[in-house]
Amino acid sequence: MGMNVSRHDDLAENEYLKRFVGKEHIPAYNDEFWNSFLQYHINLPTNGQEQLSLDSRLESLCQSFISHNLLTGNFGALINVYLVKVSELLALSDAESTVHIWQAFNALFIIRCLIKYMIETGSEYQLLQHFETLPIQESQRHRDGTDQAGTSGGDVAVSIDPKIIADNKAAMAKLVDGTKFETFLEALVNIIVVIPVKEFTYHLHLEAVNCLIVLLSVSQFSQQRTDKSTIFKTIYKCQHANTLMSALLHFLSRMIQAPSTMFGFGSGGSFVFGIAESLWSILTFARKQPDILSAHDLPSAFKDHYPLANQSLLLILILTNHYTTKDNPYRISLFGCSDSQEDSPKDEVVTFKIDFSSLYNTLCRIVTIDQVTLLLYLLLHRNQKFYKYVMAQLNLQQLVIPILQTLYNAPDSTSHHIYMSLIVLLILSEDDNFNKSVHQIILKNITWYTERSISEISLGGLLILVVIRTIQYNMLKMRDKYLHTNCLAALANMSGQFRSLHPYVAQRLVSLFETLAKKHARLDQQLKQSVNGEAAVVDVAVSLSAPTSDDMLQDLSVLEEVLRMVLEILNSCLSHQLVYCPNLVYTLLYKRSVFEAFRSHSAFQDIIQNIDMVVGFFSSRLVRVQDQRGELGVNEVLEVISKGASQWSSDRLRKFPDLKFKYVEEDAPEEFFIPYVWTLVCKAGCVHFSSESIKGVTTEINC
Repeated sequence: MGMNVSRHDDLAENEYLKRFVGKEHIPAYNDEFWNSFLQYHINLPTNGQEQLSLDSRLESLCQSFISHNLLTGNFGALINVYLVKVSELLALSDAESTVHIWQAFNALFIIRCLIKYMIETGSEYQLLQHFETLPIQESQRHRDGTDQAGTSGGDVAVSIDPKIIADNKAAMAKLVDGTKFETFLEALVNIIVVIPVKEFTYHLHLEAVNCLIVLLSVSQFSQQRTDKSTIFKTIYKCQHANTLMSALLHFLSRMIQAPSTMFGFGSGGSFVFGIAESLWSILTFARKQPDILSAHDLPSAFKDHYPLANQSLLLILILTNHYTTKDNPYRISLFGCSDSQEDSPKDEVVTFKIDFSSLYNTLCRIVTIDQVTLLLYLLLHRNQKFYKYVMAQLNLQQLVIPILQTLYNAPDSTSHHIYMSLIVLLILSEDDNFNKSVHQIILKNITWYTERSISEISLGGLLILVVIRTIQYNMLKMRDKYLHTNCLAALANMSGQFRSLHPYVAQRLVSLFETLAKKHARLDQQLKQSVNGEAAVVDVAVSLSAPTSDDMLQDLSVLEEVLRMVLEILNSCLSHQLVYCPNLVYTLLYKRSVFEAFRSHSAFQDIIQNIDMVVGFFSSRLVRVQDQRGELGVNEVLEVISKGASQWSSDRLRKFPDLKFKYVEEDAPEEFFIPYVWTLVCKAGCVHFSSESIKGVTTEINC
C-alpha cells in the first residue's frame, strides 16, 4: 500500500490498512490518505491456494474492520471515494485516465475482498449495514450540531460514549434500505458497459465482473430466499439488463487475451510514478501467452489467459439461471438478442444485437469447456434466432466434433457436462436439415477415435458411433435412465435421414441391440429364478445386497423400453433410407439370429415383423444368386443388396409414426441448474470461495 508492492506477508502490518480498519474515521474528502492508500500493486490470486493464502493474511484486518466500521463508517467512505473515481473516469479521456483506472481498480479490489469476507462470515443485512453506516462523529454532528472531528480531516481519533453508539445503531436500523448499494451497483455496471476494454482497462473490467459474482454469491452463503434478498432484488430490477448482458456476451465473443502487465505499463516503460524496472518485473504477469487452441488443458488455459471472457461467461450463467420461472430481465435479454449482421423485421422485439458469426466461432473454439457447453445449450434451446443461424452453417463439424470429443472422453468430464453435451446434440437433431447435412460432411483421419482406425467417415456416422459408445458407457458406469433416453432420442431423430452408413457404424448399431438383448436374457433368467425361489443365498451380506424382484422388474421394464427404441431406430432407417444403407442391410442379414428371441415377445413382435420382412426379402435374393454363382464375397453380397434395394418398396412394411423427439426442460429447472452453475463458478472461476460455508454447491468441490 502507498506506492509499495503489497506482499501478502506484509498486509497485516501495513499502516494504511491498519488505519482504515481501525477506530479512526477517515472522511471521503481526506484526499491525502486515500490517494496514498490506493497507490499499491498486488498480484491477484489465480487459484484456490493463493486465495486461501491472501484470505488468511487478511483475516485479522477483516475482523478489526467488522469490529470498528459500524462506528467509523470507513467502508462507506471508501465506497464514496470509489464512486468519485468512477464518475471522473467516465468524464476523462484515455490519456488522462490511467491513474484513475489504477486507483479505481485498487479501491474496487479492497471493496470486493471485504464484501466477500462479510458474505462468507455474516449475513446480508450486516453487509448492507456496513454499506450504509455513517461514522459516529457524523451521527453526533447531526445530533447536536457540533463538529467533533475537528479540522484535521479525520486524522484525530474520536472518543465515543456509549449513548452515541446506541443512537447510531438505532439510526442504522432505519438506514439499511439498500440505497447506497444501488448507487454502488450502478457504478459497477457503468464500468462494464460504458468504459471500452483496452489494455490498461482490462483488469478494471475484470474486477467489476468479479465483484458482481461475489455479490450474487450471497445466495450460496445464506438460507434466505433470493426473492427476499435486497442484493438480488436490486440486481434483478436493474434498468440496464440489456446493455449489461450485451457487454458480457461481447466480452466472451471477442475473447480478448489478458495483457501481460496491469494497466498498460511494461517494464522499463514510462510508469507515472517511476517504479524501477527490477521492481516492476515482480509485479507484472510476465508469462508466455500460448495459443489457447494448442493448450493441453483447455479449461485452465481459458481461465488463465482469457479471464475476462471466462468470468463474464460465468456471470451470464448466474444471472440467467436464477429466477428461471419468473420475469428475469437478463434471461429475457439473452434469449432475445439477434444477429447484428442481419436486419430484423420492424415488429420483432430485439433486446440487443451481437455478431452471431463471431459468437459462433468463439463457441466452436472452446465448446469442450463445461460452462461453454451450458451457454450453448441456453442459446440453442431458448434463442430461436441463434438456433436458426447455427442450423444454416456449412461448417457444423466445427461445433459437433468437439462435443463428440467430450462424450468420447466421458471419464474426464462430470456427469452434468456429459448430460448437457447430449442435450445439445438432441436439440440439434430436432432439425431435419441438420440430420441430412451431417451425412454429407465427410471427415478424414479422426485420430482421437481410437476404438478402430477409420480413414474416412461422415460426421453423421461419427456421431452415431460416439452416442452408441456413450450408451454403453452409461450401462457400465452411470446407469442413468435419462441419459439413455436422450442418447436414443437423438439417434431416433436422425434415423430417418441415415445415409451411406460406414460398415463399422452399421455393425455398432446392430451390436448395441445384441448387447442389450444379452443383458435382457440374463435379467429375465434371474427374475425367474428369484420368483421360483432358486437363487442361492451365499451369506447374509450377499442376501441383503441382492436386488429384489421389484428392482429386477423395474430394470427389465427400462431395458425393454431401450430395446424397443433401438428397434424403432433400425426400422425408421429401413423405412426411409433402405436404398442408401446397404451396409446396414448386410449387417442385419449377418446378425439375423439376435432377433430370434424377440419374435414372439408381445413388446417387440410388431416391429420385428418389419425387420424380418427386409431380412427375408434380401435373403431370398441372395439364395437365388448363390444358386447361380456359388459362394459370394462381401462386395458381391453388397452388389446384390444394392440391386435388390432398387426393386424394394417400403409400402410392404407396417407403418409406424415418424420418430420425432423434442427436448423439454424440467418444471423446476433452478433445482438442477443453480447448484450446477455455482459448482462451475467454484471450479472454473477466478474468484475462490470458502467451501466450508457455501450451501448451494456440492461439498466435493474445492472452492
